[in-house]
Amino acid sequence: MTDDDSTRVLRLLRRHGYNTTSFQVLEEGIRHWFDPDADSCVAYVDTGRAWVAAGSPISTTDDLERACEGFIRAAGRAGRRVCFFAVQDRLIERGALASTPIGVAPTWSPGEWPQKLGASRGLREQLRRARAKGVRVRQVPTAEIADPESSVRSEMESVIESWLSSRKMAPMGFLVDVQPFAFPEERRYFVAERDGGIVAFLVAVPIFARRGWLFEDLLRLETAPNGTSELLFDAAIRQVAVEGGALVTLGLAPLAGHVSPWLRLARAALRGLYDFDGLRRFKARLRPDAWENIHLAWPRDQAGALALHDALAAFTMRGVAQASFVRFGLETALGSPGFAVLLLAALLVPWTVALALSSSTWFPEPWVRWAWVLFDGVLVVTLLSLARHFRIWLARALAVAISLDALVTLAEVVTYNLPRVQSPGALLVLTIACVAPTAAAAFLWLALRRARLA
Repeated sequence: MTDDDSTRVLRLLRRHGYNTTSFQVLEEGIRHWFDPDADSCVAYVDTGRAWVAAGSPISTTDDLERACEGFIRAAGRAGRRVCFFAVQDRLIERGALASTPIGVAPTWSPGEWPQKLGASRGLREQLRRARAKGVRVRQVPTAEIADPESSVRSEMESVIESWLSSRKMAPMGFLVDVQPFAFPEERRYFVAERDGGIVAFLVAVPIFARRGWLFEDLLRLETAPNGTSELLFDAAIRQVAVEGGALVTLGLAPLAGHVSPWLRLARAALRGLYDFDGLRRFKARLRPDAWENIHLAWPRDQAGALALHDALAAFTMRGVAQASFVRFGLETALGSPGFAVLLLAALLVPWTVALALSSSTWFPEPWVRWAWVLFDGVLVVTLLSLARHFRIWLARALAVAISLDALVTLAEVVTYNLPRVQSPGALLVLTIACVAPTAAAAFLWLALRRARLA
């Protein structure tokens, strides 16, 4: 984005920035389509197959549909599909797009916060705990943040690095990328300090058209005392009230609320990688006044499944690089060995069943087949145990066992099966039989190396 474009977008945001995510469209990696016939634009990323919009068009309410239609036509000319991620009821209620809920966002009225805090003994206790541990919160002047060499900014970057390294999922882009230093003059910064060092921070960005603030980044070190996040929230929302703000939100709690059965299934399947329920519980503990529905929307002549795929692809992007589920999956697997080990166990189950039901002609002797079935069954049980609690010694033992499995399988295939191959299908099965244990062993050795370096 050029300086002229950023100035133009900021001007539009000041007039029409209604969406919770509206200010985030100024961050690196976001592109902008400007409506040639109206004072509006749509922020988006190009995944290579789709333009995924970051929220609703930045426009007047009356121009929302017009901007959507123009954006969809422009994407079509570029050979791209379209979806709109994290849009709110204001657009959905107009009925121009198909949609599905993808989560909820809590909101607070800053002026009512002191009364809410006074009525919640649990919240007051959290604040007391943090203060008793020596945590103090202060608002940081913009000048300190704008200086790349400032000690505050350096410590905040260390907190970001520590927080990212503790995540099980690979770093994501699009609307969840951590970019707290863009346009610092428009933001509010709060740091929690203990013993002279920063242990957590909160960054607020404006929602201009609603006199609101999104508390975009609330990051802490694992060593930060209990109550530190609540203490930051308390300081920030009180400052918003002093400045006359009308709204505060912590943004999307993904896959919370009344989402579709498929998304509930995804929430359950990904629980080992992302604590959806824990995030919603934390936000709920701060006693929001309301929960706003957040949606994924798409043109009615497109498939909802494709829109969901395209939205997920946007989060695998880094900067302007195209989406890559393979890269994201491999990085996540290495960053969360337990989840990947569980996946290996799940893949091994149908293979073991297929072995048990296969013809004995695949094996030199009948007992060889049952030996493989028994071996794979033991592997499944052991992998499940490792997934529950990743232990270096057990991972090493499994890596050795699966490496031997790969070598023995290769020897059996070369000496017994290949001379008897009579069809392409049989050759494919033998290829899978050799490649699968080799790939599994390679992954376990890489996971071991990463665990030792951590």
